[in-house]
Amino acid sequence: MNPQGGKVFGALKVQQEEFLDSLNKEFLDDPKYNTDEELAGKLEIFKKKYMEFDLNAQGDIDIMALKRMLEKMGAAKTHLELKKMITEVTGGMSETICYRDFICMMLGKRSAILKIILMYEEKAREKEEKPAGPPPKKILADLP
Repeated sequence: MNPQGGKVFGALKVQQEEFLDSLNKEFLDDPKYNTDEELAGKLEIFKKKYMEFDLNAQGDIDIMALKRMLEKMGAAKTHLELKKMITEVTGGMSETICYRDFICMMLGKRSAILKIILMYEEKAREKEEKPAGPPPKKILADLP
């Protein structure tokens, strides 16, 4: 077993994050996108999500990484559905999803299947983060 494996993977992740940051800067400088006041925050969220998907830090999301992530999110898909998602995101130009395609999908007006799944996952996470505890006391005026 290689004791350097973890260090090498960590270095790959740092390298990947720097690369994705440079691509985010391109989107921040692009007049097509930079009118969105929340763009920097969105790009940071998208970067983290992409890095979560890109399990081997190679820079692309392949069909197996997409499959594992959707299963983890409780939205398992068939091989054909996964291929359709990748084709939808890349426009049929690639068998893997690169970061630029991912960002264009997330910022674009089209509702790609993958985008919808990710948005629902984010909404579910927001619900989980709400404070748990006893509900506030109701008074008669609250009744319909």
